[in-house]
Amino acid sequence: MLKSMQKNGLRLSFFALICTGAIVFTDYKTHDVIAAQQQSQQQQILGSMLPTGSYDHDLNQECRLLTSDYLGNSRSHPVYLARKNGAITGYIIESVAPDGYSGSIRLLTGVSTDAEIQRVEVLEHHETPGLGDKIERSKNSWIDGFNHQKLPVENDALWAVKKDGGQFDSFTGATITPRAIVKQLKNVLLLVQQHPELIEQAPACEAK
Repeated sequence: MLKSMQKNGLRLSFFALICTGAIVFTDYKTHDVIAAQQQSQQQQILGSMLPTGSYDHDLNQECRLLTSDYLGNSRSHPVYLARKNGAITGYIIESVAPDGYSGSIRLLTGVSTDAEIQRVEVLEHHETPGLGDKIERSKNSWIDGFNHQKLPVENDALWAVKKDGGQFDSFTGATITPRAIVKQLKNVLLLVQQHPELIEQAPACEAK
């Protein structure tokens, strides 16, 4: 009886060990797959932020980590320098609009060296479905209204939502969300316009 119980116990331990190993292996392989998918998605997004042919290198090779009030909070954010024949042709800047209706909104902005927005991508948000989530390109074309926009030279107060006397539309019943994005994109443009050296002198991403 005792020997039989011991054998059963050994069998259970053996199968438990096999199951644990299988779970760990599956988790390891799944992690690799997810990481590869995320990397591929990141490359696709980066590749869409500036005009085709405006750079001639892997953008990840020119990644910087920048800490600046212009980026919306006190954290370090990745920024990418685009170059062609060695000359800087644009920037891809991650930043945060900290005052969204439901929290921070993470943005990626492609900007030319003359501070003209090429494209804006909403990377993450928690805005209200059916209202604030219209910032998503898949739900509304509003975010594309910033393409090829520059700060008004004579009156940068126009860089605001129409409800605040500016030029940009907002959403019915959801002004806070677009206002937050408009405000943060202005900060990004001011960074490129007034302090591009902050980006160019920032440490490389892997060096931080």
